[in-house]
Amino acid sequence: MAFQWQDFPLALLIGVGATAVMDAWLVLLQRLGVPTLNFAFIGRWVGHLLRGQFAHTAIAKASPIPGEQAWGWLTHYAVGVGFATVLVAIQGADWVRSPTLLPALALGIGTVAAPLLVMQPAMGAGFAASRTPTPLKNCLRSLANHTVFGFGLYLSALAIALISR
Repeated sequence: MAFQWQDFPLALLIGVGATAVMDAWLVLLQRLGVPTLNFAFIGRWVGHLLRGQFAHTAIAKASPIPGEQAWGWLTHYAVGVGFATVLVAIQGADWVRSPTLLPALALGIGTVAAPLLVMQPAMGAGFAASRTPTPLKNCLRSLANHTVFGFGLYLSALAIALISR
Protein backbone atom coordinates (compact mmCIF):
# COMPACT_ATOMS: atom_id res chain seq x y z
CA MET A 1 0.00 0.00 0.00
CA ALA A 2 1.35 3.45 -0.92
CA PHE A 3 1.57 6.09 1.77
CA GLN A 4 -1.21 8.68 1.60
CA TRP A 5 -0.01 12.12 2.71
CA GLN A 6 -3.37 12.87 4.28
CA ASP A 7 -2.49 10.12 6.78
CA PHE A 8 0.69 11.89 7.92
CA PRO A 9 -1.00 13.72 10.83
CA LEU A 10 -2.02 10.30 12.17
CA ALA A 11 1.52 9.00 11.78
CA LEU A 12 2.86 12.13 13.47
CA LEU A 13 0.59 11.66 16.49
CA ILE A 14 1.33 7.94 16.69
CA GLY A 15 5.08 8.52 16.42
CA VAL A 16 5.16 11.24 19.05
CA GLY A 17 2.95 9.15 21.35
CA ALA A 18 5.00 5.98 20.92
CA THR A 19 8.26 7.85 21.48
CA ALA A 20 6.80 9.42 24.63
CA VAL A 21 5.83 5.92 25.87
CA MET A 22 9.40 4.80 25.26
CA ASP A 23 10.68 7.87 27.10
CA ALA A 24 8.44 7.10 30.09
CA TRP A 25 9.95 3.59 30.09
CA LEU A 26 13.47 5.08 30.01
CA VAL A 27 12.63 7.37 32.95
CA LEU A 28 11.38 4.35 34.90
CA LEU A 29 14.60 2.48 34.11
CA GLN A 30 16.69 5.47 35.24
CA ARG A 31 14.79 5.64 38.53
CA LEU A 32 15.50 1.94 39.02
CA GLY A 33 19.21 2.64 38.50
CA VAL A 34 19.45 1.17 35.00
CA PRO A 35 21.71 3.24 32.73
CA THR A 36 20.01 4.60 29.60
CA LEU A 37 21.14 6.47 26.54
CA ASN A 38 22.33 10.03 26.87
CA PHE A 39 20.42 11.82 24.09
CA ALA A 40 23.14 14.46 23.91
CA PHE A 41 25.33 11.78 22.31
CA ILE A 42 22.75 11.30 19.55
CA GLY A 43 22.78 15.07 19.04
CA ARG A 44 26.55 15.06 19.01
CA TRP A 45 26.54 12.29 16.39
CA VAL A 46 24.00 14.21 14.27
CA GLY A 47 26.03 17.40 14.58
CA HIS A 48 29.16 15.64 13.38
CA LEU A 49 27.17 13.86 10.67
CA LEU A 50 26.06 17.24 9.32
CA ARG A 51 29.77 18.13 9.16
CA GLY A 52 30.52 14.96 7.18
CA GLN A 53 31.70 12.56 9.89
CA PHE A 54 29.61 9.40 10.19
CA ALA A 55 31.63 7.12 12.48
CA HIS A 56 33.47 7.77 15.75
CA THR A 57 35.84 5.76 17.87
CA ALA A 58 33.87 6.88 20.95
CA ILE A 59 31.11 9.47 20.65
CA ALA A 60 31.60 10.49 24.30
CA LYS A 61 35.13 11.65 23.40
CA ALA A 62 34.09 13.52 20.23
CA SER A 63 34.00 17.29 20.52
CA PRO A 64 30.68 18.59 21.81
CA ILE A 65 28.24 20.24 19.41
CA PRO A 66 26.29 23.38 20.33
CA GLY A 67 22.73 22.36 21.20
CA GLU A 68 23.54 18.66 21.12
CA GLN A 69 20.93 17.78 23.76
CA ALA A 70 18.20 19.49 21.73
CA TRP A 71 19.47 17.88 18.52
CA GLY A 72 19.38 14.50 20.24
CA TRP A 73 15.79 14.85 21.39
CA LEU A 74 14.68 16.25 18.04
CA THR A 75 16.31 13.33 16.24
CA HIS A 76 14.81 10.82 18.68
CA TYR A 77 11.27 12.10 18.03
CA ALA A 78 11.80 12.53 14.28
CA VAL A 79 12.93 8.91 14.01
CA GLY A 80 9.91 7.80 16.06
CA VAL A 81 7.62 9.68 13.68
CA GLY A 82 9.47 8.17 10.73
CA PHE A 83 8.93 4.65 12.03
CA ALA A 84 5.25 5.39 12.72
CA THR A 85 4.94 6.68 9.15
CA VAL A 86 6.27 3.34 7.90
CA LEU A 87 3.68 1.53 10.02
CA VAL A 88 0.82 3.67 8.73
CA ALA A 89 2.10 3.31 5.16
CA ILE A 90 2.17 -0.48 5.47
CA GLN A 91 -1.07 -0.92 7.42
CA GLY A 92 -3.08 2.04 6.10
CA ALA A 93 -5.41 4.44 7.85
CA ASP A 94 -7.92 1.62 8.41
CA TRP A 95 -5.45 0.11 10.88
CA VAL A 96 -5.38 3.40 12.79
CA ARG A 97 -9.18 3.33 13.04
CA SER A 98 -9.04 -0.22 14.38
CA PRO A 99 -5.48 -0.95 15.54
CA THR A 100 -4.18 -4.39 16.38
CA LEU A 101 -1.13 -5.15 18.47
CA LEU A 102 0.85 -7.47 16.19
CA PRO A 103 1.80 -5.02 13.39
CA ALA A 104 2.82 -2.34 15.88
CA LEU A 105 4.79 -4.74 18.03
CA ALA A 106 6.49 -6.32 15.01
CA LEU A 107 7.53 -2.94 13.64
CA GLY A 108 8.69 -1.79 17.07
CA ILE A 109 10.84 -4.88 17.54
CA GLY A 110 12.16 -4.48 13.99
CA THR A 111 13.34 -0.96 14.78
CA VAL A 112 15.98 -2.41 17.10
CA ALA A 113 18.04 -2.89 13.94
CA ALA A 114 18.67 0.88 13.89
CA PRO A 115 20.69 1.05 17.11
CA LEU A 116 22.32 -2.37 16.74
CA LEU A 117 23.41 -1.99 13.12
CA VAL A 118 23.72 1.77 12.63
CA MET A 119 23.86 3.91 15.76
CA GLN A 120 26.05 1.74 17.99
CA PRO A 121 28.68 1.13 15.28
CA ALA A 122 28.64 4.79 14.26
CA MET A 123 29.08 5.91 17.85
CA GLY A 124 31.98 3.56 18.49
CA ALA A 125 30.19 0.77 20.38
CA GLY A 126 30.50 -1.72 17.51
CA PHE A 127 27.84 -3.82 15.81
CA ALA A 128 25.32 -5.01 18.39
CA ALA A 129 27.33 -3.26 21.12
CA SER A 130 30.24 -5.66 20.53
CA ARG A 131 32.83 -3.14 21.78
CA THR A 132 31.08 -2.57 25.11
CA PRO A 133 31.84 -4.47 28.33
CA THR A 134 28.39 -6.18 28.26
CA PRO A 135 27.24 -6.60 24.64
CA LEU A 136 24.45 -9.11 25.31
CA LYS A 137 23.03 -7.04 28.15
CA ASN A 138 23.11 -3.92 25.97
CA CYS A 139 21.43 -5.71 23.06
CA LEU A 140 18.69 -7.07 25.31
CA ARG A 141 18.18 -3.61 26.77
CA SER A 142 17.82 -2.18 23.23
CA LEU A 143 15.38 -4.95 22.36
CA ALA A 144 13.30 -4.22 25.45
CA ASN A 145 13.27 -0.48 24.70
CA HIS A 146 12.16 -1.01 21.12
CA THR A 147 9.54 -3.54 22.18
CA VAL A 148 8.13 -0.85 24.46
CA PHE A 149 8.19 1.51 21.46
CA GLY A 150 6.10 -1.08 19.57
CA PHE A 151 3.57 -1.17 22.43
CA GLY A 152 3.62 2.63 22.30
CA LEU A 153 2.74 2.55 18.59
CA TYR A 154 -0.26 0.38 19.39
CA LEU A 155 -1.35 2.40 22.44
CA SER A 156 -1.06 5.67 20.52
CA ALA A 157 -3.10 4.34 17.60
CA LEU A 158 -5.65 2.94 20.06
CA ALA A 159 -5.94 6.33 21.77
CA ILE A 160 -6.49 8.02 18.40
CA ALA A 161 -9.14 5.43 17.49
CA LEU A 162 -10.97 5.90 20.79
CA ILE A 163 -10.84 9.69 20.66
CA SER A 164 -12.02 9.86 17.05
CA ARG A 165 -15.11 7.71 17.66
